[in-house]
Amino acid sequence: QVQLVESGGGLVQAGGSLRLSCAASRSILSFNRMGWYRQAPGKQRELVASITRGGTTNYRDSVLGRFTISRDNAKNTLYLQMNSLKPEDTAVYYCNAESDWNNYWGQGTQVTVSS
Repeated sequence: QVQLVESGGGLVQAGGSLRLSCAASRSILSFNRMGWYRQAPGKQRELVASITRGGTTNYRDSVLGRFTISRDNAKNTLYLQMNSLKPEDTAVYYCNAESDWNNYWGQGTQVTVSS
């Protein structure tokens, strides 16, 4: 069973930065794609950013230029660097990993941006 453990969330003022981490229990290169999703209260979970095994990245429009997804293969860790945070970025952020047969989720980490 794969475990994904997120960390790095917290409370930050608008304009500030946070870096989320997602530590996987096995090689992250074993996954076809990994990504960060978020879910705000009363809203659907949405994809924030993703990275394929080959390194292709994808971002939702609202975070382009502010967020950066990256990974450290040796540490089996996925990151999300979030800069210029806005109150509308407030949500629970989830790490996701897709393999051929399964879709794995972390427990989530809360990000709160105050205005």
